[in-house]
Amino acid sequence: MADSGVALIRTDTGPVLSVEDLVVEFPVGRHRTVHAVSGVGFDLFAGETLGIVGESGCGKSTAGRAVMQLPRPTSGRVTLNGTDLAELSPSALRKMRAQMTMIMQDPISSLNPRRRVKHLVTEGARIWRVHDEKRLDERARAMLTAVGLDPDAVWNRLPAELSGGQCQRVCIARAMMLEPQLLICDEPVSSLDVSVQAQILNLLEETKNKFALSMIFIAHNMAVVKNISDRVMVMYLGKVCESVPSADMESTVRHPYSQLLLASIPDPERKRGDTGQPPDIEGDLPSPLAPPSGCRFRTRCPLADERCVQEEPPIREIAENHYVACHRV
Repeated sequence: MADSGVALIRTDTGPVLSVEDLVVEFPVGRHRTVHAVSGVGFDLFAGETLGIVGESGCGKSTAGRAVMQLPRPTSGRVTLNGTDLAELSPSALRKMRAQMTMIMQDPISSLNPRRRVKHLVTEGARIWRVHDEKRLDERARAMLTAVGLDPDAVWNRLPAELSGGQCQRVCIARAMMLEPQLLICDEPVSSLDVSVQAQILNLLEETKNKFALSMIFIAHNMAVVKNISDRVMVMYLGKVCESVPSADMESTVRHPYSQLLLASIPDPERKRGDTGQPPDIEGDLPSPLAPPSGCRFRTRCPLADERCVQEEPPIREIAENHYVACHRV
């Protein structure tokens, strides 16, 4: 895995968001530490969607929260429009957060059960001292319409009176009320039915294009991430395995873990026992309390050798905008 995640992508145009060598650790007891995120880095450009994918426990949600400084990372730099968020005072950081919003994983529990939709959607604008009630109502109704809800039908409803898909649409409308530059989606469709998932994914794509957003899309479903993202970053046990453009991923991914994730996508044309497919992944995810030496994926990798045990592979560019951390590539 990568020993440093410093700026995976660099171009002549400055990024909206730059994450360098992000580390997030949580103390457990007196002498134990959870290594949730270890040296992750990436750049995100205007109008771009970066997908972050990996199995449960890989640190993808923690990385998204650390970008929001919830909590502040243990070390590393998170720069939004040239401003290092770690150097800001609490009041200045609070103002900066108005430029980036987050859609939480569980749409129902992320809404206050005692507040009605009209209050939930306008809450952020009220916090930032927009007190013109008529203007607020007009904006909120327009935003609810933009996300596919009938304002008159849901205006006075409580979250418990809405379906999961409707709650997720309310969350998206609430996030867009402050017209942010950056939208972080933490597994926004994982708890929804398949038919509703497609609606929400199409809605997110339309919202991104309509409001010129940059978006980070976090999920454990490779098929979903591949279809909605411009670039895909694969994580394993707090490290970056691979960063690759989403176009033609099936033929371009090189890391064994990325190939295994792609092979997990159901394919009706795939024949049983196809020898062209990588072998199944074996074993459980190691504990982040004691990550393996060398490459963190080596305990489950079908290609691991002694070098993988002794030496951590650096992340390196193998093609344009394609970065891999593997000794065997």
